Amino acid sequence: MRPQPLFPLFADITTLPGVGPRLAVLIAKVAGGARVKDLLFTPPSGVTDRTRRIYIADAGLPGQEGIVTLEGEVEAHIPPATLKQPYKVRLRDETGFLHLVWFNAKRDYLNRLLPEGARRVVSGKAERFGSEIQIVHPDLVAKPDEIEEGDLVQPNYPLTAGLTINVMRKAMRGALGVAPDLAEWLDESLIAREGWTGWRAALTRLHRPEAAGDVALEAPHRRRLAFDELYAHQLALKLARASRRARTGRVITGDGRKVQAVLDHAPFEPTGAQIRAFEAAKADLAADTRMMRLLHGDVGSGKTFVAALCAARAAEAGVQTAVMAPTEILARQHAAVLAPMLAPAGIRVAALTGRDKGRGREEILDALASGAVQVVCGTHALFQEGVEFADLGLVVIDEQHRFGVSDRRRLTMKGRAPDTLVMSATPIPRTLTLAVYGDLDVSRLDEKPAGRIPPATRVISAERLSEVIEGLRRALRKGERAYWVCPLVEESDVSDLAAAEERYHLLSRSLDARVGLIHGRMKAKDKEAAANAFRAGEIDLLVATTVIEVGVDAPDATIMVIEHAERFGLAQLHQLRGRVGRGDKPSTCLLVYHGQLGETARKRLEVMRESDDGFFIAEEDWKLRGSGDPLGLRQSGMPDYRFADLGVHGDLLAMASDQARMVAGRPDPFEGARGEALRTLLYLFERDEGVRLMRSG
Repeated sequence: MRPQPLFPLFADITTLPGVGPRLAVLIAKVAGGARVKDLLFTPPSGVTDRTRRIYIADAGLPGQEGIVTLEGEVEAHIPPATLKQPYKVRLRDETGFLHLVWFNAKRDYLNRLLPEGARRVVSGKAERFGSEIQIVHPDLVAKPDEIEEGDLVQPNYPLTAGLTINVMRKAMRGALGVAPDLAEWLDESLIAREGWTGWRAALTRLHRPEAAGDVALEAPHRRRLAFDELYAHQLALKLARASRRARTGRVITGDGRKVQAVLDHAPFEPTGAQIRAFEAAKADLAADTRMMRLLHGDVGSGKTFVAALCAARAAEAGVQTAVMAPTEILARQHAAVLAPMLAPAGIRVAALTGRDKGRGREEILDALASGAVQVVCGTHALFQEGVEFADLGLVVIDEQHRFGVSDRRRLTMKGRAPDTLVMSATPIPRTLTLAVYGDLDVSRLDEKPAGRIPPATRVISAERLSEVIEGLRRALRKGERAYWVCPLVEESDVSDLAAAEERYHLLSRSLDARVGLIHGRMKAKDKEAAANAFRAGEIDLLVATTVIEVGVDAPDATIMVIEHAERFGLAQLHQLRGRVGRGDKPSTCLLVYHGQLGETARKRLEVMRESDDGFFIAEEDWKLRGSGDPLGLRQSGMPDYRFADLGVHGDLLAMASDQARMVAGRPDPFEGARGEALRTLLYLFERDEGVRLMRSG
């Protein structure tokens, strides 16, 4: 049950003064929700600072442009002679006068607001119009004794059509008025060391700033709110991890013979990182708690081989392994790669996707149910009704960010407390590993297999496209094979497809070669046919929308052309480049850009030219993108923080993780008054549901 003090925060924003149904829709659009909490969790985007007071004679002078605040006596009202003219009010101080100007003004209202002979404080943008100074539609008009210094620093917020800044500020004041003073969940020593206030005081200072710096990311009260948010998330992750460790798993061990057979027949010398990752996973499998390990590294760093060793270990214990991939083509590719790796150990591998029908499907299902198939690679089809395992002991999830927690849970329910290995082909910076995967044990594959030659990367303007095509023609004649990637032009398959088809037709006409096309709107079997033809050498040049999405893999391809490279993020560029340079032949990656490069795009392409280290590139991408959408990880479980910005608050994440680990290690984390306050924290940031789901994990 949600703690009662939080009820006002989870109330609908229509409960606030002056917020009716129509306004509520507009506010919800910018606040990301229609509750009081959603509004309060929308930080100001900046401030309007009216603290600069000047004399009228100085207004409008060079150096005094922008918003100014001044005080004077209302000297006269000058109504317009015609409806097309503005209404003016003359304001005077000891240095001169200016005009306050309104269009379509209500005379009675202005007479009440600015009675002749009264003194008023006025704020707005002062401008020279001919020989006179004027402020058109002043933002602020008030009696001198009504103005406090805090009223002159006003927060700004995101807006949408029909929603004005004054309405947004008024709604925010109403929300602050109902915000409860919650019991403290942080240690007094931490608060004193950081110079923080309580939660409500920090929230108030953010939305009622006293100076322009009060809305800065580094301001103490913003850091306090960011820490609370990070702490709630880390606590949820750590509690899920503690809960999982407390649940009995199963001991998976064996005599080592099947693993040794896989190692003895490996097509390459395993790297130190692969062996270390397998040894860590082997220890997890042998423990009586459930394994939840993340394996991440570059394209081509050998994650599949580590998964093969784990599957061999599972087979030694007499249990089955399920490998779940996001697409049919990737699932079948895994089966094609794993089958020869595991064959020397006598392990049978099958593929099961939604495309399997009739007798063939029945045979696979029977083999799974009897235990004749020890490893199955598939898509969501693996956790559908009718799919039964003899004894599922290990679940491997590839590109795990493409699956929800409920998908993971449905697959793990097919077995008896199976261990889980999740894999990601995106090297993740350490900060993000903590933020996204704080509940997992992590293995990094940071070594490339021996003999790999990094692709030579060149950055080329599209003005030289004819040279690129000519170079490609020469290479294809020598028997080399290539990819040509077109970007996602907009967020739609249609424009994506049009760009790829146009390039496909041009290259088909220009080159004396077998050119293929693969894109997201093709049927699964057509995609697979094109991918297989390319892999088998029946296609010389494959034009694709994004190779990553479909997982096309041809180890002997040596050329990668990425068109409109300036539109891709660093992580995706690196992923695409990783499709070549996988054998022992020299390879090339051409980054073709159109038009003038912006500063960030230029830096991205420079990083690509200088480095082939996925972890270095991930860190650089992180620095360039900030936390807007780091590494394109928005869909991969990256928390959508409201107060925290990991580009600025990375130190707070480490602190929050340490604090959360300490709390989660207690016998009863929610014991006593502090424990009750921690429970409130989790509900406040809506991590209570996350804890429950992760526990089922």
